[in-house]
Amino acid sequence: MASAADKYIRLEKLGEGTYATVYKGKAVNTGEILALKEINLDVEEGAPSTAIREISLMKELRHPNIVRLHDVIHTEKTLTLVFEFMDQDLKKYMDTLNTQGMIEPQRAKWFMFQLLRGIAFCHDNRVLHRDLKPQNLLINQKLELKLGDFGLARAFGIPVNTFSNEVVTLWYRAPDVLLGSRNYSTSIDIWSAGCIFAEMYSGKPLFPGKTNEDQLQKIFKLLGTPNEQIWPRMSELPEFRADWPRHLRQHLQTRVPALDYTGIDLLGRMLMYDPTQRISAKDALQHVFFNDITMPHPGLHGPYPHSIPSPAMTPQRHNGVAAVNAANTAAYMNQLQQQQQQQQQIAVQQQLQQPTPHVLLQQQQLLQQQQAFQNQQVLQAQAQVLQQQQQALQQQIHAQQQQQAFMMNGRGAGSLQDAAMSMDAAQQGGMGGQGYMG
Repeated sequence: MASAADKYIRLEKLGEGTYATVYKGKAVNTGEILALKEINLDVEEGAPSTAIREISLMKELRHPNIVRLHDVIHTEKTLTLVFEFMDQDLKKYMDTLNTQGMIEPQRAKWFMFQLLRGIAFCHDNRVLHRDLKPQNLLINQKLELKLGDFGLARAFGIPVNTFSNEVVTLWYRAPDVLLGSRNYSTSIDIWSAGCIFAEMYSGKPLFPGKTNEDQLQKIFKLLGTPNEQIWPRMSELPEFRADWPRHLRQHLQTRVPALDYTGIDLLGRMLMYDPTQRISAKDALQHVFFNDITMPHPGLHGPYPHSIPSPAMTPQRHNGVAAVNAANTAAYMNQLQQQQQQQQQIAVQQQLQQPTPHVLLQQQQLLQQQQAFQNQQVLQAQAQVLQQQQQALQQQIHAQQQQQAFMMNGRGAGSLQDAAMSMDAAQQGGMGGQGYMG
Protein backbone atom coordinates (compact mmCIF):
# COMPACT_ATOMS: atom_id res chain seq x y z
CA MET A 1 0.00 0.00 0.00
CA ALA A 2 1.40 3.39 -1.05
CA SER A 3 2.04 5.91 1.71
CA ALA A 4 1.38 9.64 1.58
CA ALA A 5 5.12 10.23 1.24
CA ASP A 6 5.13 8.32 -2.08
CA LYS A 7 2.59 10.68 -3.67
CA TYR A 8 2.95 13.98 -1.79
CA ILE A 9 5.78 16.07 -0.38
CA ARG A 10 5.37 18.01 2.86
CA LEU A 11 6.35 21.65 2.58
CA GLU A 12 5.39 23.31 5.88
CA LYS A 13 3.09 22.88 8.84
CA LEU A 14 -0.08 24.98 8.62
CA GLY A 15 -1.77 24.07 11.88
CA GLU A 16 -2.36 21.43 14.51
CA GLY A 17 -5.52 20.26 16.25
CA THR A 18 -6.62 17.59 18.72
CA TYR A 19 -6.68 14.74 16.21
CA ALA A 20 -4.80 16.01 13.19
CA THR A 21 -1.93 18.09 11.83
CA VAL A 22 -2.32 20.02 8.59
CA TYR A 23 0.61 20.53 6.20
CA LYS A 24 1.06 22.42 3.00
CA GLY A 25 2.10 19.82 0.44
CA LYS A 26 2.84 19.21 -3.22
CA ALA A 27 1.81 16.36 -5.50
CA VAL A 28 4.87 14.43 -6.71
CA ASN A 29 3.52 13.82 -10.21
CA THR A 30 1.83 17.15 -11.00
CA GLY A 31 3.46 19.64 -8.66
CA GLU A 32 0.02 20.85 -7.56
CA ILE A 33 -0.06 22.59 -4.16
CA LEU A 34 -2.41 20.79 -1.75
CA ALA A 35 -3.32 20.58 1.93
CA LEU A 36 -2.44 17.36 3.76
CA LYS A 37 -4.46 16.57 6.88
CA GLU A 38 -2.65 13.80 8.76
CA ILE A 39 -4.50 11.93 11.50
CA ASN A 40 -2.55 9.65 13.83
CA LEU A 41 -4.45 6.41 14.40
CA ASP A 42 -4.87 4.65 17.71
CA VAL A 43 -3.98 0.98 17.34
CA GLU A 44 -6.99 -0.14 19.36
CA GLU A 45 -9.60 2.52 18.48
CA GLY A 46 -8.70 3.11 14.84
CA ALA A 47 -9.78 6.24 12.95
CA PRO A 48 -11.74 8.91 14.88
CA SER A 49 -15.44 9.04 14.08
CA THR A 50 -15.09 12.68 13.01
CA ALA A 51 -12.60 11.69 10.29
CA ILE A 52 -14.78 8.85 9.03
CA ARG A 53 -17.80 11.17 8.90
CA GLU A 54 -15.80 13.89 7.14
CA ILE A 55 -14.52 11.48 4.48
CA SER A 56 -17.90 9.88 3.78
CA LEU A 57 -19.67 13.22 3.37
CA MET A 58 -17.03 15.15 1.48
CA LYS A 59 -16.67 12.42 -1.12
CA GLU A 60 -20.26 13.18 -2.09
CA LEU A 61 -20.20 16.99 -1.79
CA ARG A 62 -18.77 18.50 -4.97
CA HIS A 63 -19.35 22.22 -5.18
CA PRO A 64 -17.27 25.36 -5.86
CA ASN A 65 -17.99 26.63 -2.35
CA ILE A 66 -17.01 23.44 -0.54
CA VAL A 67 -13.38 22.47 -0.06
CA ARG A 68 -12.63 19.54 -2.35
CA LEU A 69 -11.33 16.25 -0.99
CA HIS A 70 -8.93 14.88 -3.62
CA ASP A 71 -7.55 11.74 -2.02
CA VAL A 72 -7.51 9.56 1.11
CA ILE A 73 -4.45 7.51 2.07
CA HIS A 74 -4.86 4.95 4.86
CA THR A 75 -1.86 3.23 6.45
CA GLU A 76 -1.47 1.33 9.69
CA LYS A 77 -0.46 4.40 11.69
CA THR A 78 -1.91 7.37 9.83
CA LEU A 79 -4.90 8.51 7.82
CA THR A 80 -4.12 11.32 5.38
CA LEU A 81 -6.83 13.45 3.79
CA VAL A 82 -5.67 15.40 0.73
CA PHE A 83 -7.61 18.64 0.14
CA GLU A 84 -7.35 21.47 -2.35
CA PHE A 85 -5.11 24.18 -0.92
CA MET A 86 -6.69 27.34 0.50
CA ASP A 87 -4.52 30.26 1.62
CA GLN A 88 -6.23 31.11 4.91
CA ASP A 89 -9.45 30.96 6.85
CA LEU A 90 -11.92 33.83 7.23
CA LYS A 91 -10.83 34.55 10.81
CA LYS A 92 -7.19 35.02 9.84
CA TYR A 93 -8.25 37.09 6.84
CA MET A 94 -10.23 39.45 9.09
CA ASP A 95 -7.33 39.68 11.56
CA THR A 96 -4.98 40.88 8.81
CA LEU A 97 -7.19 43.84 7.87
CA ASN A 98 -6.42 47.36 9.11
CA THR A 99 -10.09 47.94 9.89
CA GLN A 100 -10.34 46.18 13.27
CA GLY A 101 -11.61 43.07 11.50
CA MET A 102 -14.39 44.74 9.53
CA ILE A 103 -14.47 43.63 5.90
CA GLU A 104 -15.21 46.18 3.17
CA PRO A 105 -19.02 45.96 2.74
CA GLN A 106 -19.12 44.86 -0.87
CA ARG A 107 -16.48 42.19 -0.34
CA ALA A 108 -18.30 40.97 2.78
CA LYS A 109 -21.45 40.69 0.67
CA TRP A 110 -19.55 38.59 -1.86
CA PHE A 111 -18.25 36.29 0.88
CA MET A 112 -21.75 35.99 2.36
CA PHE A 113 -23.20 35.07 -1.02
CA GLN A 114 -20.65 32.29 -1.44
CA LEU A 115 -21.22 31.05 2.11
CA LEU A 116 -24.96 30.74 1.47
CA ARG A 117 -24.34 28.93 -1.82
CA GLY A 118 -22.25 26.33 -0.03
CA ILE A 119 -24.84 25.95 2.75
CA ALA A 120 -27.68 25.66 0.25
CA PHE A 121 -25.87 22.87 -1.59
CA CYS A 122 -25.28 20.98 1.68
CA HIS A 123 -28.91 21.31 2.68
CA ASP A 124 -30.15 20.30 -0.76
CA ASN A 125 -28.10 17.13 -0.29
CA ARG A 126 -29.50 16.61 3.23
CA VAL A 127 -26.27 17.43 5.06
CA LEU A 128 -25.98 19.66 8.14
CA HIS A 129 -22.57 21.24 8.68
CA ARG A 130 -23.20 21.92 12.41
CA ASP A 131 -19.94 23.81 12.98
CA LEU A 132 -20.01 26.96 10.88
CA LYS A 133 -17.62 29.64 12.15
CA PRO A 134 -15.01 31.93 10.56
CA GLN A 135 -12.22 29.43 11.34
CA ASN A 136 -13.97 26.78 9.20
CA LEU A 137 -14.50 29.01 6.17
CA LEU A 138 -11.46 28.97 3.87
CA ILE A 139 -10.39 31.62 1.38
CA ASN A 140 -7.92 31.46 -1.49
CA GLN A 141 -6.08 34.16 -3.43
CA LYS A 142 -9.01 34.49 -5.82
CA LEU A 143 -11.18 35.40 -2.82
CA GLU A 144 -13.25 32.29 -3.27
CA LEU A 145 -14.82 31.24 0.02
CA LYS A 146 -15.37 27.53 0.74
CA LEU A 147 -16.83 25.51 3.59
CA GLY A 148 -14.32 23.28 5.35
CA ASP A 149 -14.00 20.95 8.37
CA PHE A 150 -16.99 18.62 8.09
CA GLY A 151 -15.94 16.69 11.21
CA LEU A 152 -19.23 17.49 12.98
CA ALA A 153 -21.37 17.36 9.83
CA ARG A 154 -24.15 14.84 9.56
CA ALA A 155 -26.62 13.62 7.00
CA PHE A 156 -30.20 14.14 8.10
CA GLY A 157 -33.64 12.80 7.29
CA ILE A 158 -37.21 13.33 8.43
CA PRO A 159 -37.93 13.28 11.28
CA VAL A 160 -34.72 14.38 12.98
CA ASN A 161 -34.86 13.70 16.70
CA THR A 162 -31.66 11.99 17.77
CA PHE A 163 -28.99 14.63 17.23
CA SER A 164 -26.62 15.83 19.93
CA ASN A 165 -26.93 19.35 21.29
CA GLU A 166 -23.15 19.50 21.82
CA VAL A 167 -22.54 20.98 18.37
CA VAL A 168 -21.49 24.35 16.95
CA THR A 169 -18.96 26.59 18.66
CA LEU A 170 -20.72 28.53 21.43
CA TRP A 171 -20.67 31.99 19.81
CA TYR A 172 -22.46 30.67 16.71
CA ARG A 173 -24.85 28.27 18.44
CA ALA A 174 -28.59 28.73 17.85
CA PRO A 175 -30.82 29.44 20.90
CA ASP A 176 -32.85 26.25 20.36
CA VAL A 177 -29.63 24.22 20.61
CA LEU A 178 -28.55 26.24 23.67
CA LEU A 179 -31.86 25.29 25.30
CA GLY A 180 -31.16 21.61 24.78
CA SER A 181 -33.14 20.87 21.62
CA ARG A 182 -32.18 17.67 19.80
CA ASN A 183 -34.89 18.05 17.20
CA TYR A 184 -33.18 20.49 14.87
CA SER A 185 -32.47 20.78 11.18
CA THR A 186 -31.02 23.19 8.62
CA SER A 187 -32.01 26.20 10.74
CA ILE A 188 -28.98 25.76 13.03
CA ASP A 189 -26.63 26.41 10.09
CA ILE A 190 -28.65 29.50 9.14
CA TRP A 191 -28.29 30.97 12.65
CA SER A 192 -24.52 30.40 12.55
CA ALA A 193 -24.33 32.02 9.12
CA GLY A 194 -26.27 35.02 10.44
CA CYS A 195 -23.75 35.48 13.25
CA ILE A 196 -20.89 35.31 10.71
CA PHE A 197 -22.77 37.78 8.48
CA ALA A 198 -22.89 40.37 11.29
CA GLU A 199 -19.26 39.72 12.29
CA MET A 200 -17.94 40.37 8.77
CA TYR A 201 -19.67 43.77 8.68
CA SER A 202 -18.83 44.84 12.24
CA GLY A 203 -15.46 43.16 12.86
CA LYS A 204 -16.71 41.79 16.18
CA PRO A 205 -18.49 38.57 17.19
CA LEU A 206 -22.19 39.26 17.60
CA PHE A 207 -22.72 37.06 20.68
CA PRO A 208 -19.36 36.31 22.39
CA GLY A 209 -20.71 34.34 25.36
CA LYS A 210 -18.59 32.53 27.94
CA THR A 211 -21.12 29.91 29.03
CA ASN A 212 -24.44 28.61 27.74
CA GLU A 213 -26.36 30.92 30.08
CA ASP A 214 -24.16 33.91 29.25
CA GLN A 215 -24.63 33.18 25.55
CA LEU A 216 -28.42 33.16 25.95
CA GLN A 217 -28.38 36.43 27.88
CA LYS A 218 -26.29 38.13 25.18
CA ILE A 219 -28.82 36.99 22.59
CA PHE A 220 -31.75 38.16 24.73
CA LYS A 221 -30.22 41.61 25.29
CA LEU A 222 -30.09 42.23 21.54
CA LEU A 223 -33.09 40.32 20.21
CA GLY A 224 -35.31 40.63 23.29
CA THR A 225 -36.32 37.91 25.74
CA PRO A 226 -38.50 35.46 23.77
CA ASN A 227 -41.94 34.24 24.79
CA GLU A 228 -44.49 31.72 23.53
CA GLN A 229 -46.04 34.29 21.20
CA ILE A 230 -42.91 34.73 19.11
CA TRP A 231 -41.49 31.25 19.75
CA PRO A 232 -44.27 28.70 20.27
CA ARG A 233 -43.49 25.71 22.54
CA MET A 234 -40.17 27.15 23.69
CA SER A 235 -41.20 26.37 27.29
CA GLU A 236 -41.02 22.65 26.44
CA LEU A 237 -37.26 22.77 25.80
CA PRO A 238 -35.11 21.09 28.50
CA GLU A 239 -33.17 24.21 29.55
CA PHE A 240 -36.10 26.66 29.49
CA ARG A 241 -36.46 28.95 32.52
CA ALA A 242 -39.46 31.12 33.38
CA ASP A 243 -37.42 33.58 35.48
CA TRP A 244 -35.18 35.04 32.77
CA PRO A 245 -34.75 38.83 32.93
CA ARG A 246 -37.03 40.55 30.43
CA HIS A 247 -35.16 42.49 27.73
CA LEU A 248 -36.70 44.47 24.89
CA ARG A 249 -35.52 43.95 21.32
CA GLN A 250 -32.84 46.37 20.12
CA HIS A 251 -32.30 47.60 16.58
CA LEU A 252 -29.86 45.32 14.74
CA GLN A 253 -28.48 48.37 12.95
CA THR A 254 -27.05 49.65 16.25
CA ARG A 255 -24.75 46.61 16.30
CA VAL A 256 -24.10 46.38 12.55
CA PRO A 257 -24.22 49.98 11.29
CA ALA A 258 -22.38 49.15 8.04
CA LEU A 259 -25.36 47.09 6.81
CA ASP A 260 -28.03 48.87 4.79
CA TYR A 261 -31.73 48.26 5.44
CA THR A 262 -31.90 45.30 3.05
CA GLY A 263 -28.99 43.62 4.81
CA ILE A 264 -30.58 44.29 8.20
CA ASP A 265 -33.78 42.68 6.93
CA LEU A 266 -31.91 39.57 5.77
CA LEU A 267 -29.97 39.37 9.04
CA GLY A 268 -33.22 39.59 11.00
CA ARG A 269 -34.71 36.72 8.99
CA MET A 270 -31.66 34.58 9.72
CA LEU A 271 -31.72 35.31 13.46
CA MET A 272 -35.34 34.37 14.15
CA TYR A 273 -35.95 32.70 17.51
CA ASP A 274 -38.43 30.19 16.09
CA PRO A 275 -36.33 27.77 13.99
CA THR A 276 -39.27 27.14 11.64
CA GLN A 277 -39.36 30.86 10.79
CA ARG A 278 -35.69 31.27 9.84
CA ILE A 279 -35.10 31.89 6.18
CA SER A 280 -33.60 29.01 4.18
CA ALA A 281 -30.23 29.34 2.46
CA LYS A 282 -31.90 29.02 -0.95
CA ASP A 283 -34.40 31.80 -0.18
CA ALA A 284 -31.65 33.97 1.32
CA LEU A 285 -29.77 33.84 -2.00
CA GLN A 286 -32.87 35.32 -3.66
CA HIS A 287 -33.10 38.18 -1.15
CA VAL A 288 -33.00 41.72 -2.54
CA PHE A 289 -29.76 42.29 -0.60
CA PHE A 290 -27.91 40.24 -3.25
CA ASN A 291 -29.53 41.88 -6.29
CA ASP A 292 -26.30 43.68 -7.18
CA ILE A 293 -24.12 40.55 -7.07
CA THR A 294 -22.72 39.52 -10.44
CA MET A 295 -21.04 36.16 -10.96
CA PRO A 296 -17.45 36.52 -12.23
CA HIS A 297 -17.52 33.17 -14.06
CA PRO A 298 -19.78 30.11 -14.07
CA GLY A 299 -18.98 27.98 -11.03
CA LEU A 300 -17.43 30.95 -9.19
CA HIS A 301 -13.99 30.28 -10.68
CA GLY A 302 -11.87 33.13 -11.92
CA PRO A 303 -10.68 36.44 -10.44
CA TYR A 304 -12.77 38.32 -7.93
CA PRO A 305 -14.50 41.33 -9.53
CA HIS A 306 -12.94 44.17 -7.57
CA SER A 307 -15.97 46.42 -8.05
CA ILE A 308 -19.17 44.42 -8.11
CA PRO A 309 -21.89 46.83 -9.35
CA SER A 310 -23.81 48.14 -6.36
CA PRO A 311 -26.21 51.09 -6.13
CA ALA A 312 -24.92 51.84 -2.64
CA MET A 313 -21.27 51.81 -3.78
CA THR A 314 -21.42 53.43 -7.25
CA PRO A 315 -20.42 57.12 -7.04
CA GLN A 316 -22.60 58.16 -10.02
CA ARG A 317 -25.73 57.04 -8.22
CA HIS A 318 -24.66 57.86 -4.69
CA ASN A 319 -26.79 60.96 -4.07
CA GLY A 320 -30.07 59.57 -5.39
CA VAL A 321 -29.64 56.12 -3.88
CA ALA A 322 -28.53 57.58 -0.54
CA ALA A 323 -31.85 59.39 -0.30
CA VAL A 324 -33.74 56.20 -1.16
CA ASN A 325 -31.71 54.23 1.36
CA ALA A 326 -32.37 56.88 4.01
CA ALA A 327 -36.13 56.74 3.35
CA ASN A 328 -36.18 52.96 3.33
CA THR A 329 -34.06 52.79 6.48
CA ALA A 330 -36.41 55.25 8.20
CA ALA A 331 -39.39 53.09 7.21
CA TYR A 332 -37.65 49.98 8.45
CA MET A 333 -36.72 51.64 11.75
CA ASN A 334 -40.36 52.76 12.05
CA GLN A 335 -41.46 49.16 11.66
CA LEU A 336 -38.95 48.01 14.27
CA GLN A 337 -40.17 50.73 16.65
CA GLN A 338 -43.76 49.55 16.24
CA GLN A 339 -42.68 45.97 16.94
CA GLN A 340 -40.82 47.15 20.04
CA GLN A 341 -43.91 49.03 21.27
CA GLN A 342 -46.01 45.89 20.77
CA GLN A 343 -43.46 43.88 22.75
CA GLN A 344 -43.57 46.50 25.51
CA GLN A 345 -47.37 46.24 25.66
CA ILE A 346 -47.15 42.45 25.84
CA ALA A 347 -44.55 42.70 28.61
CA VAL A 348 -46.77 45.11 30.58
CA GLN A 349 -49.78 42.81 30.20
CA GLN A 350 -47.73 39.86 31.38
CA GLN A 351 -46.50 41.86 34.37
CA LEU A 352 -50.07 42.81 35.23
CA GLN A 353 -51.15 39.19 34.99
CA GLN A 354 -48.25 38.02 37.11
CA PRO A 355 -48.19 39.73 40.57
CA THR A 356 -44.97 41.45 41.53
CA PRO A 357 -43.04 40.33 44.64
CA HIS A 358 -44.35 43.42 46.48
CA VAL A 359 -47.99 42.54 45.68
CA LEU A 360 -47.38 38.91 46.64
CA LEU A 361 -45.95 40.06 49.99
CA GLN A 362 -48.98 42.26 50.63
CA GLN A 363 -51.32 39.39 49.78
CA GLN A 364 -49.42 37.08 52.14
CA GLN A 365 -49.58 39.65 54.97
CA LEU A 366 -53.35 40.13 54.45
CA LEU A 367 -53.92 36.38 54.60
CA GLN A 368 -51.89 36.20 57.81
CA GLN A 369 -53.96 39.00 59.33
CA GLN A 370 -57.21 37.30 58.34
CA GLN A 371 -56.02 34.03 59.84
CA ALA A 372 -54.98 35.76 63.07
CA PHE A 373 -58.40 37.46 63.34
CA GLN A 374 -60.19 34.17 62.80
CA ASN A 375 -58.01 32.51 65.44
CA GLN A 376 -58.78 35.33 67.90
CA GLN A 377 -62.56 34.93 67.35
CA VAL A 378 -62.31 31.20 67.98
CA LEU A 379 -60.34 31.77 71.20
CA GLN A 380 -62.89 34.35 72.42
CA ALA A 381 -65.79 31.97 71.78
CA GLN A 382 -63.99 29.17 73.58
CA ALA A 383 -63.29 31.48 76.56
CA GLN A 384 -66.97 32.51 76.74
CA VAL A 385 -68.15 28.88 76.77
CA LEU A 386 -65.61 28.05 79.46
CA GLN A 387 -66.79 31.00 81.58
CA GLN A 388 -70.41 29.87 81.33
CA GLN A 389 -69.44 26.36 82.35
CA GLN A 390 -67.55 27.71 85.38
CA GLN A 391 -70.56 29.80 86.45
CA ALA A 392 -72.92 26.81 86.19
CA LEU A 393 -70.54 24.71 88.27
CA GLN A 394 -70.34 27.41 90.96
CA GLN A 395 -74.16 27.53 91.14
CA GLN A 396 -74.34 23.77 91.56
CA ILE A 397 -71.75 23.80 94.34
CA HIS A 398 -73.61 26.64 96.12
CA ALA A 399 -76.90 24.75 95.97
CA GLN A 400 -75.29 21.66 97.45
CA GLN A 401 -73.88 23.74 100.26
CA GLN A 402 -77.38 25.09 101.04
CA GLN A 403 -78.85 21.59 101.11
CA GLN A 404 -76.20 20.42 103.54
CA ALA A 405 -76.89 23.44 105.76
CA PHE A 406 -80.62 22.68 105.95
CA MET A 407 -79.97 19.08 106.83
CA MET A 408 -77.58 20.01 109.60
CA ASN A 409 -80.17 22.42 111.12
CA GLY A 410 -82.79 19.59 111.21
CA ARG A 411 -85.57 21.31 109.32
CA GLY A 412 -87.34 18.13 108.27
CA ALA A 413 -89.09 17.16 105.08
CA GLY A 414 -90.35 20.62 104.23
CA SER A 415 -86.92 22.05 104.49
CA LEU A 416 -85.53 19.27 102.27
CA GLN A 417 -88.15 20.00 99.63
CA ASP A 418 -87.29 23.71 99.80
CA ALA A 419 -83.60 22.82 99.34
CA ALA A 420 -84.40 20.61 96.34
CA MET A 421 -86.45 23.41 94.79
CA SER A 422 -83.57 25.74 95.45
CA MET A 423 -81.21 23.41 93.52
CA ASP A 424 -83.61 23.17 90.57
CA ALA A 425 -83.96 26.94 90.49
CA ALA A 426 -80.18 27.32 90.56
CA GLN A 427 -79.69 24.91 87.64
CA GLN A 428 -82.44 26.50 85.54
CA GLY A 429 -81.95 30.14 86.44
CA GLY A 430 -78.17 30.38 86.28
CA MET A 431 -76.85 33.40 88.17
CA GLY A 432 -80.34 34.30 89.59
CA GLY A 433 -80.13 31.34 92.04
CA GLN A 434 -77.52 33.15 94.13
CA GLY A 435 -80.30 35.24 95.90
CA TYR A 436 -82.55 32.27 96.92
CA MET A 437 -81.72 32.43 100.69
CA GLY A 438 -83.24 35.90 101.21
